[in-house]
Order: sequence, then structure tokens, then C-alpha cells
Amino acid sequence: MAKNFVSNNDETVRMFKNPVLEKFSRIHWSVPLYIFVPVIAYFLYRSFAVYRIGVLTVIFLFVAGIFAWTFAEYILHRYLFHAHLPGKIGARLSFMMHGVHHDYPKDSKRLVMVPVISVPLAIFFYYLYLFLLGAANAAPIFAGMVAGYLFYDMTHYAIHHYNTKSPYWMLLKQHHALHHYSESDKGFGVSSKIWDYIFASTFKNKRQNAEEAVKEL
Repeated sequence: MAKNFVSNNDETVRMFKNPVLEKFSRIHWSVPLYIFVPVIAYFLYRSFAVYRIGVLTVIFLFVAGIFAWTFAEYILHRYLFHAHLPGKIGARLSFMMHGVHHDYPKDSKRLVMVPVISVPLAIFFYYLYLFLLGAANAAPIFAGMVAGYLFYDMTHYAIHHYNTKSPYWMLLKQHHALHHYSESDKGFGVSSKIWDYIFASTFKNKRQNAEEAVKEL
């Protein structure tokens, strides 16, 4: 299998000369939990205590939010993170957004979204739901979407840094390993493979390369 990374160790490359910008380009994997678990709790509280939504309705909308995240994850990964922007500035932006992760796939400080990206995205989606569904319905579905995002971030980190013997997690790990080390234009789902099947972006040489790819992770 051809080498398509710079380093497969837990190391990185400096992206900014400015030390403040450089610091904000790195993040410990636990930071999203501290930021967004309270957000989930807050919007679930509002769902029950403020909007008086029934339990089954909250569960349905919460699960819908998780499902919505899997779609957003796929679209963002495929069409934004893997966009090849034109020109030197475009190439630089593409590298900063996601290229650095493919060059240094085990860099533990660049495996989950930094808050300067995740927080604006969360605000955007909340106001989108608010506009489309109203405040009451937006609360539980947004909580579900944030939960889906956290599952994605934690899954992504675990895939790169933890060994598992669980068949379910091994399937996700195999899927992501093939994306990194075999066909980077396939396999854009991380927390779920469903959209890769729907949009026909699954792997052509899965059996041939899967075992070797997983060894890299």
C-alpha cells in the first residue's frame, strides 16, 4: 500500500507563526465534552421544563437530531474538508481545514474539532432549526444533533488512538482506516457508514486493503 501521509506518529506540523493562532489550532480530545455536554443538558431541560414536550416526542426529535448530524458529518467531510480549493491560498486553507489530519493522522491534538469551528457550526444549526421548526421543536432536535457531534468527535479520536475488539467499533475503524490509507476519496462517514452506502462512496478494494489499512491505525 502506497504511503500517503507524512508521519504516522503522534506528532504534528506547525501551521501558524503566531503562537496564539497556533495554540487555538490544537485541542485536547476532552474539550468538546466540557463545552457541549452542558449544552445538551440545557436544551433537554428546556424541552421538558419550559416547552412541556412529551417524553416520546423528545426522544423522537433527539434521535432525529442524531441522524441529522450523521448527514451533516458526511456532507462536511466530503464537500468541505476534502474540497480542493484553487490557488495557493486555497491550498493553504484546504491543508488547515483537513489536509493536516491526513498528513499527520495520529496527531492527538488535531483529531477533534477546535471550538473556533465547532461553536459557530453549532450556532448556525441551532438558528437553522429555530427558523425551520420553532423554538420548542428546535430544542430537542438540536440537543440530539450536538450529541451526534460529540459521538463523532469521540469516535474519531478513539479510532486513531484506542484498540478495540468490539465488532461494531472494528467495522468503523476499518472504514476510516481505508479512507486514510487506501482511498481518501471514499468512506467519508466516521460515526456512521450509512451515507456512504446511500451516496455510493464505499470502497472498491475493501477486502484487499482493509487488513493492511487497520494496521496503520
